[in-house]
Amino acid sequence: MNYLKGMALALGLTLSTLTLAASVTDLAGRQVTLPAKVGRIILGEGRMLTTLAILEKQQLPQRVVGMLGDFEQLDPAGYAQYRQRFPALDKVVRLGKTSAATFSAEQAIALKPDLAIFSLSGHGPDVNDHATLKRLQAAGITVLYVDFTRDPLLHTVRSVEVLGQALGRKQEAAEFIAFYQAEMDKVRQRLKLTRRQPTVFLESRVGLSRECCETMTHGMIGRLLDAAGGHNIAGKLVPGMHGTVNLEFLLKAQPEVYIGTAIGNPASVARGVPSIALGSGIDAATARASLRKVLGRPGFPQLKAVAGKRAFAIWHHYNYSAQNIIGLQAMAKWLYPQEMADLQPEDTLRRFYQRFQPVALNGTYWTQL
Repeated sequence: MNYLKGMALALGLTLSTLTLAASVTDLAGRQVTLPAKVGRIILGEGRMLTTLAILEKQQLPQRVVGMLGDFEQLDPAGYAQYRQRFPALDKVVRLGKTSAATFSAEQAIALKPDLAIFSLSGHGPDVNDHATLKRLQAAGITVLYVDFTRDPLLHTVRSVEVLGQALGRKQEAAEFIAFYQAEMDKVRQRLKLTRRQPTVFLESRVGLSRECCETMTHGMIGRLLDAAGGHNIAGKLVPGMHGTVNLEFLLKAQPEVYIGTAIGNPASVARGVPSIALGSGIDAATARASLRKVLGRPGFPQLKAVAGKRAFAIWHHYNYSAQNIIGLQAMAKWLYPQEMADLQPEDTLRRFYQRFQPVALNGTYWTQL
């Protein structure tokens, strides 16, 4: 401090005019020096908009100049809501489609962003894409990694905190973190009353493939299932974040509970695509009918979870958003209906939209037989 005082006096400055570059440790463990001003942002995934909105609120599109095109392609009804509220999103440059392989570093650099926000893992450039990181850094672009996918419940709070620091939205970040932790505590407190874990099979992206069955284990919604108190029957079989098991395994294991993740939307319903439909624009009856239809596939009626009507579905896009706590509450209530009797995930969802989203709640985000 004495050194700073001396430098300030020598330059005819006061300490109040002497600013030091702020730094933050991102979710990749990198010490990152933040830009003095963040006026232009690019997003490694378009679906980050829903998390960015928690902090930016009505100012959401003012700083976003580029993003991947996954939001409108994978969640078209959700994106349509945002586009209606913020027509300026049409002017945001699409840096690719739905994968890291389509991401254009050249376009990203040409936009001259101050900050690039990427995920540890996901659809866009991730922490293993060293070439893209080096190119952006060489162009003077600051890159931050966050995580709502690889280990969402461990990393969501820290990710929002990092974004709050980088974007000058510390107060907004603190408000959401308080909400998130309070809702998490509701589940944790009630889980203390439970005695045994029900066995669960988690089927991922139902309907995307004709083969049975893609699942998630040590990451993504698999982590939400763990935190909800479920015993994932594929946990020992699939060592990574996701993998595939066959129908014979399910029929032999006979899980007590079935949970499928929904990638269907109003457009896929109109086309008759055999997937579970949830999210913006989907009513409760349509959601339930879509679940019933996919559970009519060969072998599934023979599952005790289906026959006993302990079969459920949840919105797949909880994989990519800070609102994953809502999905966790829904699953916890399915697994422990008595212990979680007073838990109200519908109310949590409603309050999340009222407090932290610039668009209205319009849709169904989970369903059951």
